[in-house]
Amino acid sequence: MSTHLVIVESPAKAKTIKRFLGKDYLVEASMGHVRDLPSSTLAVDTEHDFEPEYEVPKEKLSVVKRLKAALNDADDLWIATDEDREGEAIGWHLTQVLKENPKTVKRIAFHEITESAIKAAVASPRTLNMKLVDAQQARRVLDRLVGYTLSPFLWKKVYRGLSAGRVQSVAVKIIVDREREIRAFITVEYWTITAQLETAKQESFTASLVRKGDQKIVPGTEAETKEILHALEGAAYRVASIDEKELKKTPPPPFTTSTLQQEAARKLGFSVKQTMAIAQQLYEGVSLGKGEGMMGLITYMRTDSVNLSQKALEDAKSVIEQQYGREYVLAQPRTYKTKSKGAQEAHEAIRPTELSHTPLSLKDTLDHQQLKLYTLIWNRTIATQMAAAELKRVGADIQALRSVSGQALPSGSGQGNYIFRATGQTVLFDGYLRVYQEGRDEGDVKKDDDVEDGEKLLPPLSQGETLFLQELKPEQHFTKPPPRYTEASLVKKPEEEGIGRPSTYAPTISTIQQRGYIKKEGKQLLPEAVAFTVTDLLAEHFTDIVDLAFTATMEQSLDDIAEGTITSPAFLRSFFCPFEKRVQEKTKEIQKKDVLKERILGKDPQSHGRRPHRPLRALRPARASGTSSQAQEREEDQAQERLAPQASLRRRGHARASPLAPLLPTRTRRPSRDSRHGTSRALRSLHQVRRDDGESGPDRPSPDYARGGGRLDRGSQAEAEPRDGSAAYARQGSHDRRRDPGEGGQVWSLHHRRHDERCAGQAARPPDDQLR
Repeated sequence: MSTHLVIVESPAKAKTIKRFLGKDYLVEASMGHVRDLPSSTLAVDTEHDFEPEYEVPKEKLSVVKRLKAALNDADDLWIATDEDREGEAIGWHLTQVLKENPKTVKRIAFHEITESAIKAAVASPRTLNMKLVDAQQARRVLDRLVGYTLSPFLWKKVYRGLSAGRVQSVAVKIIVDREREIRAFITVEYWTITAQLETAKQESFTASLVRKGDQKIVPGTEAETKEILHALEGAAYRVASIDEKELKKTPPPPFTTSTLQQEAARKLGFSVKQTMAIAQQLYEGVSLGKGEGMMGLITYMRTDSVNLSQKALEDAKSVIEQQYGREYVLAQPRTYKTKSKGAQEAHEAIRPTELSHTPLSLKDTLDHQQLKLYTLIWNRTIATQMAAAELKRVGADIQALRSVSGQALPSGSGQGNYIFRATGQTVLFDGYLRVYQEGRDEGDVKKDDDVEDGEKLLPPLSQGETLFLQELKPEQHFTKPPPRYTEASLVKKPEEEGIGRPSTYAPTISTIQQRGYIKKEGKQLLPEAVAFTVTDLLAEHFTDIVDLAFTATMEQSLDDIAEGTITSPAFLRSFFCPFEKRVQEKTKEIQKKDVLKERILGKDPQSHGRRPHRPLRALRPARASGTSSQAQEREEDQAQERLAPQASLRRRGHARASPLAPLLPTRTRRPSRDSRHGTSRALRSLHQVRRDDGESGPDRPSPDYARGGGRLDRGSQAEAEPRDGSAAYARQGSHDRRRDPGEGGQVWSLHHRRHDERCAGQAARPPDDQLR
């Protein structure tokens, strides 16, 4: 019999799938991508339809060797990677390194790792979808072009080591804009007055002052509050009106990637990255013990869809009836429509593969974190198919009648009556609330049908009933600015704007923290000073890069490539040609001193004028933990003294310098070996991680790229600045080179001089519809 080689991404997934396939199937793991763009060069041929130049990283050579050996022992190749653009691209890269024809390789896809799903996929294989491959490759190339073109610009105008990216820069801008809202917010004082009232049956409740006659009233000062309290002295209270309203509250839809990330952050305190890592474990398979073995417990966790399969709907109905009773079962299954812009609904929503696997049944199988996330997913899925909750909301207007000459004002006069409002809520039927209640972020507006834990109840009241005042309680408040973003609310914002893909949010949030743009305090994300500087620079000179609407349009274009309505070269050409030209113009036009805003440095009283005060360090991200503050200060002092010699300072008494001057390397000194290699190692580890849907984080040129192949440009005017363009350009020894007379003296190649001609010529060429 023939032997089939089946390749998946991870060993855990391979182990689970192997259980469901017979001995004729050999299952191996590719450990994610086996090829990627090298970090030391641009690796995109911008003159020939933006053809990428891939390589097999050193750490993947042994994987490729193992897969080739396995293929030699098999009769054919089956690709079983995840069914999304990234999974399709991984499969295509495998065919290239294994030298197999993509048109003859069998592609199997499934949304859950269960026996029925795997056997159904094997029974109906397909070929690789090259449109999805094109879309993923276009995203990868786009991010490389943006990162490797814009990041060196930031190195020259701010400082080395910064990165820019298509989604990253937008995320930073969102946080910076919110911080500016908070800083510009003007606090306003206001007061509330609460009345503690009692019925004739000695049942007490509270009501809040809301109106004076027909006008809304909110005391703004203590004096106004005292005036109202004085007016209410000796007032009589009675029930003016009662309104009752019955509401039905339906459950939220099943989890998508972004809503799972948000809810896990709110309820479990998980970071976005942590949520995706645990979900990956649940998807790839967990050992359920004897008799069941390895099995995937949830469906694919990268999805925009809110749909549930027919099997899941039937299973939910059965479980609900068994666990909670017939009154909780729906007559017809409930369906949902996605509200996310540009949602891709090829998959199901995130749900348990078998709803019969209750959290209680898995408490001894899963670890603590796995069980918490699985319970959240199971509860949400079950809740979506349970009956709506039925609520009764009661509101009562209480009149405080002031006495005038011993007589109460008539209730209809309105000129002196203060109105208090009391509300209460009763749950008539808990419905899905028995299982699940959705969390809310700080600052979210409460809806009419929102149910709060411990919501107060009102005693039975009747219109005209006299009430007795126990206490009037005034309380001072101040308006609050909008809350800072948390990981949960930051995920919500780009999804609403149609920016990025759910799978990109986790790596993007991690990247902007690692790059020093954002720091996390508790759950809040706070921008560092450099985030303001870079955001302002990009917003002024590269508006579209940080524009939410433009970024959303780019996502739509990538979707159009996946659907085959536009081609990848045409899309990339329309963006990159004007973008590259603008970067070149701005590199000449913008001066570093204008970006960093020079300031005069005074004498340091501790050193008696021997060196200036240390300039503001806030723009530079914090050093890695473990570096002592004394050692850090010594490094900065030494850097200061190199840039500002003591003799020169003594002659002038003061010096003008950039706020970042002491934190930058000298003009001729190369970076230290440790720092240089440390950065390389960090970048290599970054590129080892699978890029989720094309982005594990925005591209940033490696140190090798910046040094033009390992050597600093000694003729450069700025400090160790990167060459403009990729190292591939710098290595073109046969090309005519010349020094640009503009800022930095950067090396210009034949590529730059042909820029206008190349863009104009490519625009007229028919696009290549097939990727090589």
